[in-house]
Amino acid sequence: MDSNIENSLIIPVYKNEENIKPLIQAINDISVHLSEGFEVIFVIDGSPDNSYQKICEETKNVRFSHQILILSRNFGSFTAIRTGMEHARGQYLAVMAADLQEPIELIVDFFNVLKKDSCDLVLGERLTRDDPKMNSILSGLYWRFYRKCVQPEIPKGGVDIFACNNTVKNAILKINEPNSSLIAQLFWVGFRRMYIPYHRKAREHGNSGWSFKKRIKYMLDSIFSFSDFPIMAILWVGIFSLFISFILGFVTLFSKISGLISTPGYSTTTLLILFMGSSILTTQGIIGCYLWRTFENTKKRPLSLICKHEIFVFNKEKNVEFNKGD
Repeated sequence: MDSNIENSLIIPVYKNEENIKPLIQAINDISVHLSEGFEVIFVIDGSPDNSYQKICEETKNVRFSHQILILSRNFGSFTAIRTGMEHARGQYLAVMAADLQEPIELIVDFFNVLKKDSCDLVLGERLTRDDPKMNSILSGLYWRFYRKCVQPEIPKGGVDIFACNNTVKNAILKINEPNSSLIAQLFWVGFRRMYIPYHRKAREHGNSGWSFKKRIKYMLDSIFSFSDFPIMAILWVGIFSLFISFILGFVTLFSKISGLISTPGYSTTTLLILFMGSSILTTQGIIGCYLWRTFENTKKRPLSLICKHEIFVFNKEKNVEFNKGD
C-alpha cells in the first residue's frame, strides 16, 4: 500500500463513453475537499467503446492521482470492482458507478464518516429515484424479492454506492467465488455499518449496461450463493405435493368404489406421473444449479485478467503528473 494514498475511489467503466467528461469533472471538483492522498481507479471492463481513450484525454490536467486498469474482456461490474479493490492503495475506499446517477458528494461524506471510525462500512440508502415509472416499479420488485430471498438487511432501494475501510476490503478479498454477489458479501462479512440517504438522479448520458439478462444472472448468483430459498421451496413443494397426493388418492379410491372409473389404474397412474415427474425435474434442476456453482468454484480460475495497468501520480507541490504504470 502506498503510504501517501489515503482514499481510493473505484469506478467500473463499461459503455460509458458519453459520461466520462462530466464524471472526471465532477471528481476533479470534489478532490479539493479531500486530502492530497486521493486516487481514482478506473476499471475498463472490456468496454467496446472509446471509454479508455476518453479517460486518457480528460485526465491530462486533473488534480488527483489515478490508475487505469483494462480488463481483457467484460467480466461484469462486480468482478471489475473487486479487481479495483485489489489494486486500491488507500486506507479507505469507495465504489460508485460511472453514470453519475448517485450524487458524487456522497464520496466525500463516506470518507469523512470512515475517518471518524464510527463504522467500517457505509452504504448509500436510495430513498427516491428519477427513473422512468416502469423502471422504478420493476427495480422496486427486484430489490423486494432480493430482500425476501437473499439479504433482508439490504436497503429497500438496493445498494449502488458504498465505501469501507481496509478491514472490510480484506475480508471481501478473502472470498474467492466467481459466481457470487458482491453486495451480499458486504452484508455477509458483518462489521459496523452505517447508511446515508440520498436521491438518485436521472441518467443524462447514454444507456445503462445493466440489462435484464444481467439482472437475472445476478439474482440467480445471489440466491444460489447466499440463500437456501430454493431448497426450502422444494421442501414445501414436496410437502404440498404429498398433501395433494393424499387427497387425489382418496378421490381416486372413492371413484373406483363408485364405479366412475372404468379403466383400472388409469387415473392413478396419470396423476402420479404428472405430480412426481414435475417434482423430480424441478428438484434436479435446482440441485444442478448448486452443483454447477460448486464445480465452478473448484476450478480456481482468476476472477479477472488485466492486459494493461497505468498509474498516474499527481504532485500538488510541483503541479505535475507522471505515469508510473506499464
